[in-house]
Amino acid sequence: MVSRNIKKINPDWSVSEIVNADYRTAEIFRKYGIEFCCGGKWPLKTVCELKNLDINTVNSELERSIRTISLPSSLDFEGWNINFLTDYIINVHHSYLKNSLPSTKDQLARFVEGHQHKFPYLRDLLKIFTELSNEVLPHLEQEETIIFPYIRQISRAYHNKESYAALLVRTLRKPVENVMVHEEEFLNKFLPQIRQLTGHYTPPENACISHKVAFLKLLELDNDLVQHLYLENDILFPRAIAMEKELLERNEY
Repeated sequence: MVSRNIKKINPDWSVSEIVNADYRTAEIFRKYGIEFCCGGKWPLKTVCELKNLDINTVNSELERSIRTISLPSSLDFEGWNINFLTDYIINVHHSYLKNSLPSTKDQLARFVEGHQHKFPYLRDLLKIFTELSNEVLPHLEQEETIIFPYIRQISRAYHNKESYAALLVRTLRKPVENVMVHEEEFLNKFLPQIRQLTGHYTPPENACISHKVAFLKLLELDNDLVQHLYLENDILFPRAIAMEKELLERNEY
């Protein structure tokens, strides 16, 4: 089973053993054109010698790829300043998706091409993932250029009791609530289908390493999207909508 349970890379391990120990190393091997699935039986140091690669550089990149950075469960997301929360969402979750969605789609496409005859459902999986990616990336751009600046502006106006705020809310017709509804529809449209097709990211018993890596990468994306949408739909957007509502009510008196 491909897992995530090593802290150091042993150059004497085969490439397949390294990926089996931590699926995240697969991206480094792809970067250098190193086969890690059925043909990954050579030790890492031997492969680096054959490809004229600096073993120290490759090893260092592999070890960076397996670092686990976890957040304490006690973090008070609800108490964060809105500007800080939006910056966090952009720099952590948006950055992750912008990097991971295109690369994962390419990796999934190559994997499906070689395995779709044995596992026909993979064609549907690639189709749904492509639709997800095509919808998410423009949505991130919309949030960063329109929605988040608007939320920051509303927050500043709300706390400073600025007179133009109600007019701003009326002009833009409450865009935050529309975005929140869209995200809930998105969550219900794509993730359940991907989870069902992959058996909740459980590869079949006869799956090769590439199959397992693909499923674990999809699970990683799923976990990130769930956390990302929680921060937006359960914390950020409801706070913004409440401020919009109060600003409009203030203007009535």
